[in-house]
Amino acid sequence: MTDAVQTSSKGTAKSFQGFVKSVQTTCRISIPGANLSGNREKVGLNFLKDKKVVPDSDPPSIKDINLLYQFFDQSSTLVVLTGAGISTECGIPDYRSPNGAYSSGFKPITHQEFTRSARARRRYWARSYAGWRRFTAAQPGSAHIALASLEKASRINFMITQNVDRLHHRAGSSPLELHGTVYSVVCLDCGFSFCRELFQEQVKDLNPKWAEAIESLDYEGPPGSDKSFGMKQRPDGDIEIDEKYWEENFQIPTCHKCNGVLKPDVTFFGDNVPKDRADKAMEAARRCDAFLVCGSSLMTMSAFRLVRAAYEAGAATAIVNIGLTRADEFVPLKISARCGEILPRLLDAGSLSIPAV
Repeated sequence: MTDAVQTSSKGTAKSFQGFVKSVQTTCRISIPGANLSGNREKVGLNFLKDKKVVPDSDPPSIKDINLLYQFFDQSSTLVVLTGAGISTECGIPDYRSPNGAYSSGFKPITHQEFTRSARARRRYWARSYAGWRRFTAAQPGSAHIALASLEKASRINFMITQNVDRLHHRAGSSPLELHGTVYSVVCLDCGFSFCRELFQEQVKDLNPKWAEAIESLDYEGPPGSDKSFGMKQRPDGDIEIDEKYWEENFQIPTCHKCNGVLKPDVTFFGDNVPKDRADKAMEAARRCDAFLVCGSSLMTMSAFRLVRAAYEAGAATAIVNIGLTRADEFVPLKISARCGEILPRLLDAGSLSIPAV
């Protein structure tokens, strides 16, 4: 993902003034997922309750709810862009928030590092294998469910996500995955792709003793114990583990069609979003009459350019996010709140009155 310097631009944007007189704030959200794969039940879920990954924020005010309700109510072709902030509430860390991975000095792998270094690939895949069960144990949050309900009721025309975790899909949505997904693996040589679960099985078959040792580790044990990683889960699903777990004798599967190098089907830092995907997102941004950002700082150019394009095309623009964003200078409506606390309240608001999915 490239990250160019922001250029200041002015557009003709719609503004919304005044508030509706009243808003019911009763939330009728129910979280599905009772039948999510059985093996996940074996993974301790206390980490999902760890609010350290969620930035501090005051509850949304009635004024904020009114403003967001009005934004939805006055749009007919609304595009929603979601970012990591919507998934931190489900226990998946982000990079840029005050409690994010960058705050501890962590640097994610780059596209160039992955493609040039076999050692970097071993490190990435070993850590990613180790964190997979824990990463996939996360369940959709109230924000995901609320957006799916709004989408089902045709209040959202198109959804784009920067996230690679598929939580929107599990909530019932089908967004454009701007940066791809870790649920697919792709060959860098021939382009063949297949599901991640199959890749996990291939890793296990190639490294049976290693996989057994990794799977016997305690995800929630005290740091430093023999049965604990003692390290942090990272935003893209990998877990930080010691070199002794991957440096020697760890084998990576290769493409069964051409024996090529396999990579998660995500856009790593330093790479570009595939052109067809970027073009589809840009077309939606330019044609909408309203563009809402949920849980993103918009620091990557691939996301920032979308809200800027919508603004320049005359669409109403709004942001729900905790902390600064790259578009604060020109987006007229900015609400500082957790997405999972404000979005569900729209379901009973005013004329929306949308049942939860």
